[in-house]
This record gives sequence, structure tokens and C-alpha cells, in this order.
Amino acid sequence: MQLGIHLPHAGEQADPAAIRRVALQAEDLGLSDVWVSEHIIVPKDATYPPSPRFYDPVLTLTWVAAVTKRVRLGTSVLVLPMRHPLPLAKELATLQNFSEGRLILGAGVGWLEGEFAALGVPFHERGRRMDEGMAMMRAVWTQDPVTFPTKYIAADIKDMRMTPLPTTPIPIWIGGTAEAAIKRTINAADGGHGSRLPPEQIAPIVKRLRAARPDPAFTISMRIRWAGKDEGELRARLAAYADIGVQHVMVEPENREIDDWDAIIAGVGRIAAG
Repeated sequence: MQLGIHLPHAGEQADPAAIRRVALQAEDLGLSDVWVSEHIIVPKDATYPPSPRFYDPVLTLTWVAAVTKRVRLGTSVLVLPMRHPLPLAKELATLQNFSEGRLILGAGVGWLEGEFAALGVPFHERGRRMDEGMAMMRAVWTQDPVTFPTKYIAADIKDMRMTPLPTTPIPIWIGGTAEAAIKRTINAADGGHGSRLPPEQIAPIVKRLRAARPDPAFTISMRIRWAGKDEGELRARLAAYADIGVQHVMVEPENREIDDWDAIIAGVGRIAAG
């Protein structure tokens, strides 16, 4: 099983020096990848996320790419419908090339309606904007020149150019386990990235995804929480995920405001080392 770690780029412990330190630790410990999440702007009285402190995910990974050589760089997840696909496609293609092909684009539709309102994006069109945006980004990443008709996203793309293209394809892993997310994962993604469900609950979804996408290159991933204290419990949980066919797990703190990031990454590193 491949193991990754969430970077301390969100929450009150988020800090550029901590991000750099944890990324270098992940590389030294042999972890597969490092991850970031996304909120752009949140309501003042929101109960979640508990802190509005989020460094930009793409810029954070660019910062990390500059100080690492091996670990992959993942987003868990970018909320694609909130962003216009063209500047995002440019940013991600640049990051893919600067990092020598290490990017994993974890993408989801989002859930925080107030955030969409602040950005002027229709919340109830987010699924359709997600599908159109993914297709648009893949078009500009692979076609030069490119023409792409749109229905939901304001864009007039006729015989246009966006270079440099990514030197290697950017894999897209779809976040979420709702029916629409499962169908999107099966039909349009390179992997599925579930979040926080225990093995017994995610097992039927894993079985369904693998039946539809049997190629081992299609990655089934989970994001889970761990407080950094009971290493035996984490080992047992990871073994249970492996038994049902999960290939990759990203570990984040149980509570990123207070948990010990160093203890978490050290424990995950010991497990990765066998």
C-alpha cells in the first residue's frame, strides 16, 4: 500500500516553515506523496472548517516541489466548480512540468454554499460545471490549438493555444462517495479518493469501482484521520483497507489544530518502512 501525509498548510498550525519541514520528512521517510486541501473563503461563523487559515493549495505544492525531488504532490481536493478552468489548467500544467510529473489532481464538487456565493459561482450547477471543467482542462492540456464548446462555464475557446502542455498526463482522482461522484469516478477519472469512511463502509464502493475499472493503474485511495498516538490501531486499520482493495491512503491529523504533526508523520513513516 502507498502512504501519504497531509501537509500543515491549513489550520492554526499552518506555517510555511512547517510545510517545508513535513514535506522533507515525508521524502526522507519514503512516503509516497504529500497533500493539501482547499477553501478559498469561508463564512465567519462556520462550524467547519474550524479555522479559516488555508494557504493556497497550488502555490503550497509549488513551494514544496521546489524543495523535494521524489514525493508526489496531491490535492485533496481542489473544488473545481469554484474556479475557472483555464487559469487553473495553466497553473496545474506549470506545476506538473516544474515538478517533473509528480502532480495528482484530487478534485471534488464542494459543499460550502456560502463559499460559492462569495465567488459568484452557482452552487446548484456545481456538478455540471465540474464535468465541463474537467473536460475543458483535459482539452487544453492535450490539444494545440484547441477548440472547446461550453454550456455552463463562460468561455469562448475557438482555435486557441495554451502552452507549454504538461509533459506527462495529470491524473485526476475524484473525491467523494455520493452516487454522482461514483459515476464520475468510473466514467471520467484516473482514480477514486474517498474520505474518512471505515473499511466496512467503503468496501462496497471499492468493489464497484474495481469491477468497473479493473486496470490496476486506476487508483483507489482513502483519506483517513489519525491522532498520532496508537500506532497499532493505525496499522490494523491500514491492513483492513488493503484487504478490501484500497491501494493508497493519505493520513491527516484527527484534529489539525492541536495534534502533533511530527508524531503523525513519524508513525506513518515507520509503517511505510515495514
